Amino acid sequence: MNALWIAVALLTAGVAGWPVTALVFRLARTIDDRADAAAGVVTGSIEDPAADVRIDDETAARQPAGLPRDSTPPPADAAANARILRGGAIIGILERVAVALAILAGEPVAIAYVVAIKGLGRFAELKATPVAAERFIIGTLTSMLWAAGIAVLARIFLLG
Repeated sequence: MNALWIAVALLTAGVAGWPVTALVFRLARTIDDRADAAAGVVTGSIEDPAADVRIDDETAARQPAGLPRDSTPPPADAAANARILRGGAIIGILERVAVALAILAGEPVAIAYVVAIKGLGRFAELKATPVAAERFIIGTLTSMLWAAGIAVLARIFLLG
């Protein structure tokens, strides 16, 4: 019976963490938009704040009010509209499952390995794009806190 509850806890940590992370991204976006509005900065609109960021959104996202947007056409190659932080949803699920599994197994040190692997895998993107780095930090902390919370609750209430 414990195996069933552990599986439920892992699924809850892994899959149910996505809406929580999306909510935190939306909250962060709302706070940024309010701060920008108070400072008189025009912001670009992103329909889904939980979606992967695009390079062109980052470059055109914030310009002072009253200044025209850059009217130069985008380059012909697809690099201008290339997605950054691709695979974030799948990586997030795996990250949350790994964190929950580490806590349930009594090996919280393994969380450091997850963070290290994720950081090294994203280093080039994070270095090149500040928006990606901000989303990486917000997403990683939210995911890990959610997974750790679910795993600790499962460990306390289910495993004694």
